[in-house]
Amino acid sequence: MDVGQQRTRAALSPAAHTAVILLDTNALIWLFQQHKRARPLAHIARRYISPASILELQFLVEVGKLRFEDSGALADIAADDRWTLDEPPSVRWFAAAAEVGWTRDPFDRLIAAHARLRHWKLATGDTALVEHLGASRTLAL
Repeated sequence: MDVGQQRTRAALSPAAHTAVILLDTNALIWLFQQHKRARPLAHIARRYISPASILELQFLVEVGKLRFEDSGALADIAADDRWTLDEPPSVRWFAAAAEVGWTRDPFDRLIAAHARLRHWKLATGDTALVEHLGASRTLAL
């Protein structure tokens, strides 16, 4: 295979089109737990998480929908070197979230707005997010 064919093949690979990605909370959990649904994320080098996901994880723990064996798991998740915790400017972020009128889930609003604000694709297993953001703005897991 010549250099031109290699470039074409690289340009056509899904990972090549997704240089930077924001992980939805479900994608974050799957990647943290090394679940098979996170496999499409393996070749994406620049992964980010939202502070909204950390808060959502805390809520899920508090209501008993999620359990971690280690009490320090949330701190471990936030500091994990497989991704970077991104902190968008709050005024712009919340203004963008106010424009997400298709869901009443505050975490979906914040995470969708975060991805839009940064112009990043969102990796998610949430079909409603994929449907409303569109295939070009999401990586469906």
